[in-house]
Amino acid sequence: MTTAATNTVKKAKKQPEAQPPAFGLGLDNIGDLSGLLNQPDASGNASGPLDLPLDLISEDPHQPRTKDNPGFSSESLTELADTIRLRGVKTPISVRENPEASGFFIINHGARRARASKLAGKSSIPAFIDNDYNEADQVIENLQRNDLTPREIADFIGRELAKGKQKGEIAKELGKSASFVSQHVTLLDLPDPIASAFNSGRCRDVTVINELVIAHKKRPQEVSVWLADESQEIARGSVKLLREFLEDKRKHEYVAPAADDDPIDESPVAQSNTEARDHENAVAEHAPEASEDKHEKAPKEANLDKLKKTIVQVRHDDRPARLLLNRRPPAAGYALLKYEDDGQEFMADLSQVQLVALVEG
Repeated sequence: MTTAATNTVKKAKKQPEAQPPAFGLGLDNIGDLSGLLNQPDASGNASGPLDLPLDLISEDPHQPRTKDNPGFSSESLTELADTIRLRGVKTPISVRENPEASGFFIINHGARRARASKLAGKSSIPAFIDNDYNEADQVIENLQRNDLTPREIADFIGRELAKGKQKGEIAKELGKSASFVSQHVTLLDLPDPIASAFNSGRCRDVTVINELVIAHKKRPQEVSVWLADESQEIARGSVKLLREFLEDKRKHEYVAPAADDDPIDESPVAQSNTEARDHENAVAEHAPEASEDKHEKAPKEANLDKLKKTIVQVRHDDRPARLLLNRRPPAAGYALLKYEDDGQEFMADLSQVQLVALVEG
């Protein structure tokens, strides 16, 4: 410790300790051990925590918890201050010497207790001095208490990556899996609609956010529309259903070929059918004409209630279209449509199609 820090420690009051009874074991004859017990250790602490003035202590500007952390909310700090006002600080904070200001200290952990102590009107706080402490230690301790938000964890990992560390190295340092680090790295560069949902608090589950990122890479428009619905719950179950729907939709997507590009089916079955039709036509051409003395059938009266050729007019994506009935859809719930304005043919989900009218072609 520096000379100034040593002097500060000497001036700080040591927390009183209860003396255990001897219970008749004859320990009173051993002698005075207080001299040994009160020898300062390597960290600068004596036999217990020191009562350091709060005006000598400052918070770490690089601490992992940010001002948006729920633990730093005014309600949370007020509750803690009320408890400290009544019962004091039961767990000492940890500090290290400030290398830029002799005689002053920086908080390793215990920023909430320090802030609440000031709110409670306290002028000092019990503390241990631990100079062997770094930012990773702060993150690990807060992780163990679940005091860090996913964003704070991601920001720390980002800073470590910027220092040149590998993900595996960071994972080992934090005592977490490599996937834990990778999932939080994703939070550093989210697509806008997902970032909006995450930052607004609609979803804090890192696993769910990563699932949405995967879906967005494949179907950005559909995922953006899904997230735009503020009433949509963003949870593991709902996102799983979304991904299953998008995957099923991808499997059944169909782009109709242009009329001139229709492939010719040259399979044996198709050739056999073609030959059969040619044979039927040839037989019909050489068949004797029907006897002229047979009475010609009287033409049927037209049924005005029936449509000779039906055109199903619909709307899709707020554009007029028609339903094409000459091609079989790939699955139930889908149909082939043709836009009226540009003639584009495409396979559509019928749940997204609005029926407009049935007209005669």
